[in-house]
Amino acid sequence: MLNAIDTIIIDGLSFSLPLFIMAIGGIYSERSGVTNLALEGLQGMGAFIGGLTAYVMAQHMNPDSQVPYYVSLLMAMLGGCVYSMLHALLCIRFKANQVISGVVINVLGAALTGFLTKALNRTVFGAASDRFVLSVSARITVPGISKVPILGAFFTKIYPFELIIIVIAVIAWYFLYRTRFGLRLRACGDNPAAVDAAGGDVAKTRFIAVMVSGALSGLAGMCFAYSILANFSSSIYMGYGYLAIAGYIFGNWEILPSLGACLIFGLARSAGSEIVLALGMPAAYSDLVMTLPYVVTLLLLVFLSRHNQAPSALGQVYDKSQR
Repeated sequence: MLNAIDTIIIDGLSFSLPLFIMAIGGIYSERSGVTNLALEGLQGMGAFIGGLTAYVMAQHMNPDSQVPYYVSLLMAMLGGCVYSMLHALLCIRFKANQVISGVVINVLGAALTGFLTKALNRTVFGAASDRFVLSVSARITVPGISKVPILGAFFTKIYPFELIIIVIAVIAWYFLYRTRFGLRLRACGDNPAAVDAAGGDVAKTRFIAVMVSGALSGLAGMCFAYSILANFSSSIYMGYGYLAIAGYIFGNWEILPSLGACLIFGLARSAGSEIVLALGMPAAYSDLVMTLPYVVTLLLLVFLSRHNQAPSALGQVYDKSQR
């Protein structure tokens, strides 16, 4: 039987880790110099593609099969990656205002996924619904260590996507800090003229970085779909992209500190839900609890943001002809 602390940790991790992988995507984009407020739209579009894939595959496969689950995660990454190319084209090729582009991507993503979900359900699947119902994700408990008080909660009822996220996060950390590509990417965000002078392609590096942010955001969106409601709906992502942005800003555009911020947000959310249950409060209060991560964001903004230092060339359009 799980106690309240175990439940807080289990639920907190299932929310924090998708938030974290989306934050890593934002770090890649912004460390290359491209402001990316579009994470919300990227996760929604990625999850739409992944959710549609899982929904179609589930109708032609054994209900117990986990193949649609893993294929949907892959397709969500692909969908987010492709959609992010629109942001990259606007910001890098056409030199549009990066903040406005991000806002447009978010609004377009929310409207388009909502419309397409209803249209496909009505015309293709014959269902009057605004969501794709997904199979319930399997969960893993590690024998032995899961019995250890408190520590065991980190190895109890783990979603498979949590393990995938950890692996991808380690790979992303390695590429960003231990490879020549990562060094060039970080230099593009601080001194793009130096990268250009050394023979690097600033535009190409930034384009790849934005595509990485799209892929990781799409993965996060699909993970939220499986863990929160076991279905895809365009309404379940509101605010999560901005929480991820807050996470990497508080993490000073570094991967490991951003993990700490995302864990704080996730644990605050799950702790609030447990408090509502423990006090026997009406279900309506659960909606109020959902604001806890944003309250924590405001508090962190007050006390920590003055020490943050963004990449020097963040948001600046690089024009090679003016070097």
